[in-house]
Amino acid sequence: MSVSECVKFEQKLAYFMAPSLLGIKCASLMSINKTEFSVSEHLERFNARAHAKGLKLRLLCDCTNRALILLYQETLLQQQLQNSQVQLILRQQGYAEPVNLEAALQQLSERIRCSGEFPHEIGVFLGYPLHDVVGFIENAGRNFTCCGCWKAYGDPNAAQRHFAQLNKCTAVYLRLFRSGTSIQRLAVAA
Repeated sequence: MSVSECVKFEQKLAYFMAPSLLGIKCASLMSINKTEFSVSEHLERFNARAHAKGLKLRLLCDCTNRALILLYQETLLQQQLQNSQVQLILRQQGYAEPVNLEAALQQLSERIRCSGEFPHEIGVFLGYPLHDVVGFIENAGRNFTCCGCWKAYGDPNAAQRHFAQLNKCTAVYLRLFRSGTSIQRLAVAA
């Protein structure tokens, strides 16, 4: 794994996962081209260095040409999954009880790999507002009030402010990364 490949991978982390690196979102998702990156090496390297901050990269789907990777703050995602409304949504989607972090992530990974369509409950893992996750599931992705980082089903002004906050976080992280700040320094423990 070359230095330039490491920099390129970390730039993708900064771009796609800044809110989770900062701890304002429990998890983020990115898809990468497997011909560009040695996925397992990058995950192993990042996890070894970010473990102390409670961050973890997990391969959700090792598809033919692409890898779907989840970055999560263990503490924040654990708290998210302990929410009774989140547990209800997951049970309604067929997740095993009791809902715990490892089992839920394993089941999510299986649903991504085996399902004909993307599992819409992934929004609870990504920390989307619950009314937006439920709205998306109930409306099959239609009838949303606005669209940004996800489809929102509540107050469009509040959603736009939230999207703007996440976009600003990403812009700041990219600027800092490009100016030489390492991804480990950008990562914040939750």
